[in-house]
Amino acid sequence: MGPLLLLFSCWTLVGAQNFSFKLRSVTLTVEPTTDLPRDANATLRCSADVISSGPLKLLHTYTFYKDGTKVFTKNTTVSDLAYPLLRVRYSNTGKYKCRVEIHGQGENSDISKLTVTGVSVPLLQLSRSTLNEGEELTASCSAPDESGTIFFYFYVDGRETQEQSLPSNRADAKLSFSGSGVRQVHCEYTVMLAPGSTKSNKSNTVMVSVRELSFRPVLEIHPATEVFEGDRLNVSCRLEGNSRSPGGVFLVLSHGEKLLSTGVNHVKSSITAKDSGEIQCTFDMANVEKKATKTLSVTELFSVPRLSLSPAEVFEKDRMMLTCSSEVLVARKLASEDISYTLDPKGQLTPELDTGRFSGNAPPYHLNYTCTATARGITKHSKALLVRPKVSVVRPSISVVGQVILGRPFKIRCRSERGSLPINYTLFRKYDPLNVTTVSGPHQDALFTATIHDSSDIRHYMCEAANTPSKDGQLSPRLNASVIVPLSNATLTALPAPGDVSEGNTLLLICGVKGTPPVTFKWYRKDRAQPLFAGTTNERIMDHQIHAVSRDHSGTYYCEAVNQDGNPVRSQTVLIEVCLALWKKGVIAASCLLVLCAAVLLCVLHFKSRRGKKEVTTELSVKPSGSKSDDSLTVSLAPDTEAYTAATVTEDRTSSSMWSVRPAIAASDEEASVGSHEPDVKYTEVVHPEPTDPTKVVLKKGTDTVYTELQNAPPGVAAAAADHEYGSLQYADLKNTNPVLGPDEDYHHGLPVPVD
Repeated sequence: MGPLLLLFSCWTLVGAQNFSFKLRSVTLTVEPTTDLPRDANATLRCSADVISSGPLKLLHTYTFYKDGTKVFTKNTTVSDLAYPLLRVRYSNTGKYKCRVEIHGQGENSDISKLTVTGVSVPLLQLSRSTLNEGEELTASCSAPDESGTIFFYFYVDGRETQEQSLPSNRADAKLSFSGSGVRQVHCEYTVMLAPGSTKSNKSNTVMVSVRELSFRPVLEIHPATEVFEGDRLNVSCRLEGNSRSPGGVFLVLSHGEKLLSTGVNHVKSSITAKDSGEIQCTFDMANVEKKATKTLSVTELFSVPRLSLSPAEVFEKDRMMLTCSSEVLVARKLASEDISYTLDPKGQLTPELDTGRFSGNAPPYHLNYTCTATARGITKHSKALLVRPKVSVVRPSISVVGQVILGRPFKIRCRSERGSLPINYTLFRKYDPLNVTTVSGPHQDALFTATIHDSSDIRHYMCEAANTPSKDGQLSPRLNASVIVPLSNATLTALPAPGDVSEGNTLLLICGVKGTPPVTFKWYRKDRAQPLFAGTTNERIMDHQIHAVSRDHSGTYYCEAVNQDGNPVRSQTVLIEVCLALWKKGVIAASCLLVLCAAVLLCVLHFKSRRGKKEVTTELSVKPSGSKSDDSLTVSLAPDTEAYTAATVTEDRTSSSMWSVRPAIAASDEEASVGSHEPDVKYTEVVHPEPTDPTKVVLKKGTDTVYTELQNAPPGVAAAAADHEYGSLQYADLKNTNPVLGPDEDYHHGLPVPVD
């Protein structure tokens, strides 16, 4: 399918038939162009684009608008309509559009702007061309064929005299002229249209002849020459000529800005000559002003007085004199005694006769004085004289600027709170002058530079202020200020001592300095850039505590200190070695002992295990003690007797064996024990010291310790063993209670003492 065309249908009953149509668009055109000169003809053509379903003619309603205002409407069946604009004017300039309505359907055209250039030349007409001064005439200015709001301007000799704004193309104005002669009159106008305007050319020029009035004022002054101050003057003003004014002419007589007299046709005045200037007589009639002027020259009898002060500089409550005098005096008219002087304000000053001098004490504040000279009715005032009595300085204060640091230059300020400028300040040290400075500005201080090397020297300084050479200066009190001593001798002390620091202890690092507090202390560890701790105190010593130290706290420490001097000082370094805690040392020692004991126990158990596994033989080979041959002696025991070899002791290369015999009964008891296959043997370490008694027996070979196998044998067995003859063999029946035989023991029950 092709594109769908949506049609708005309007059905109407025309001639009993159904009919449909659509108003598609409306177009406005300006013919011949949108820019036209004045007096050209223009046509606004409005066209409607309509489609319909039949040949019937539709009724069109055309409406034309200018700047949004309806200007023309017409009903017709034609598809376009022309609206003519004949001989266009500037007022036809504007924005146009048209609208077409057909049986309820309506469309607007786009806006078209028409611009008309040029306006008509204005036309000027005057009611008369000849008149006298002060008379009026009527001037009419018209703008042919123009419409809208129009501003009219009237000119006389090229100078604008009147302006009028009217919604009309004609304006009338009343004009009057002063002074005789020929005047040129013309007019112009401006048509105002939003958003602009256009101005016309000049109208025709009309010449007006103005005749001078037949009367004028005449001014007379007596005396006219050599007028001195105080002379009486007679001044008169009269009207000369014929006046046609029914009530006469009103005259005004003045001297400068002062009004002397007024009247009709003739005025008079008597004045005292005081100041030079113009005397003037004027009248104003029908906008015409006439005047007569004369310059009055008055000679001074005496000049304006002048007020002076003596002495030129005066202090509060000091004697002073004010002199009032006139420097110029006309001697032939006036003597100096004829002038009287007065002072304002008089205050406490006393005049000295009529000499113009006033004396007294200077006031305690600034004051303006003026004087007045009077003679022959003439009063003259001097200019104001400001008397500024100087103020004596008061005792100055002395202080320091900023901080006083020992050994460095510092500033001393000297200031007197009261005293007239300039003020001389002198700095003293132990009453010896050091330097002088002068203060001339109101907000300026006297500053001196000084240096001290001992704190007590600060009290040696004073300053003096003086502002007059005739009086002694004022001495300040002694300088009193805090002196900052730079820090020195920084020391770091560790508690406990660096070698006695154990884990878990509290380490106290004490930093001390010499100098002026407050002091800011910082503690550092050498391997770290940031301080461990920082604090400020008003003391010269401060500590930093490290609680529960560990091996990680070992290192090199130092401290820094700084006061208001700003230059930090550093202490020596302290090496801290953190040792193990005492309980850790005990644990380590105990651990070592336990390990040693365990090793010994393992050795003993190992040795015991090896001996327990040997079988007891029934035959023993014994080597006689005194024999050096290899012959052996075999001892036979009963089958039910177990023999154990306890040890072999060699003394002087003689071997001897020791054993103990266990009866069969004991063996039977041993077999009856549950879970034990080892003999009930006890091992005892027997240490044999070097004997002092020859009856004592030491069983040693070198440093070897003899281990003897002890067993609890019945007495019978021991006795039986004793009854046998063993020749050179040696036997030891060692019992638990007597491991070493004493000198009183029965040697039949023990081993014989070995012979060296």
